[in-house]
Amino acid sequence: MITDLDKLSEEVEKEVQEVYRAVDAAAMHNHKKVLAAFQKTRVSDYHLKGATGYGYGDRGREALEQTYAEVFRSEAALVRSQIVSGTHAIALCLYGVLRPGDEILAVQGEPYDTLGEMIGIRGNAPGSLKELGVTYKQVELLNEGGLDYEGIRQALNVRTKMIMLQRSRGYSRQPSLGISAIKQIIGFVRNLKPETVIFVDNCYGEFVETEEPVEAGADLVAGSLIKNPGGGLAPTGGYVAGRTKYVEMAANRWSAPGIGAEVGPSGEHQRTLFQGLFLAPHIVAEALKGAVFAARLFERLGYKVSPEYNARRHDIVQAIELGTPEKMLAFCRGIQGASPVDSHVRPEANEMPGYAEPVVMAAGTFVQGASLELSADGPLRPPYTVYLQGGLSKEYVRLAVMAAAREVLKM
Repeated sequence: MITDLDKLSEEVEKEVQEVYRAVDAAAMHNHKKVLAAFQKTRVSDYHLKGATGYGYGDRGREALEQTYAEVFRSEAALVRSQIVSGTHAIALCLYGVLRPGDEILAVQGEPYDTLGEMIGIRGNAPGSLKELGVTYKQVELLNEGGLDYEGIRQALNVRTKMIMLQRSRGYSRQPSLGISAIKQIIGFVRNLKPETVIFVDNCYGEFVETEEPVEAGADLVAGSLIKNPGGGLAPTGGYVAGRTKYVEMAANRWSAPGIGAEVGPSGEHQRTLFQGLFLAPHIVAEALKGAVFAARLFERLGYKVSPEYNARRHDIVQAIELGTPEKMLAFCRGIQGASPVDSHVRPEANEMPGYAEPVVMAAGTFVQGASLELSADGPLRPPYTVYLQGGLSKEYVRLAVMAAAREVLKM
């Protein structure tokens, strides 16, 4: 079977070349955009050095945030190593903008698991938005996965302060949300209620397409630096970008009202945050090629995948429906065993904060939890779908996916 799988791998690699070329074209566009941003900001050697203490007058931090604002076509950006995750960055936006009596409307059904407790629709976490007097409403997707525009029209009301869009699929079967769809829903909402704040959770979506959500009309976006924009080098951190007013509101939540973005030393991470951003379009392209290969290989092996290998992609996540918990665990064992770090570790499903079911995670990464490096995970629930994301090189992803396939075929 191993010999047959090797042969199949070669066939798949030849099949997907045209898709690879489309990925390369987008990467060239995005790399040009990032390079131009560095040059416009006049990034210099002294910007790559960190600061200490309060971080007042941290020129490197200011240059990094200006560069992010240029890349994301936003008025302002908050980019800090002290933002510990994408969920943390999202929390800054929601708690920064929303006030008691406001309502947040999710238009793609329920957001992914870790946001549930923050909003107050799951669990009993102290300090949830619900506890603070912010109400929540959601509109389910249509059966075919599209946005329910009539349902959104009916859900909008005088209390609706924010529309929340999620670019990636999360742990769900819903499709990811592309820039063209984001433009359409923003235009629709603006016609009905122009003052509504449009927030986009941009995690896993940066540099996949040639435009970002702010260019599509979003007021505020957020994401994690150990995902796409960190380029595999950022050791920690997150970002917020958008209109100056709302970025400042998020910054006041990040530190304290009246202090906002004026503090926060860049520490020893400054060079890697700059360099990671510079490399990000290329590394994201490598991850996308890995996802394309994985999708086609598992299609050929008879499994349902989403998106299909030649479909237009809006994030780096590849879902593979394996059908049983045993195969899901086997897939993750294969990914872990092919990792450069902790390859000897055996992944097992376990309870995790924010998730209703046990979650299995495989990630032999240099940075803990760095999805862009290569990881596979998912909650153990039918139809037992594993979510593959990342890969610092398509060759690495190919080796790891082959190892996962071998484990699954043993079942």
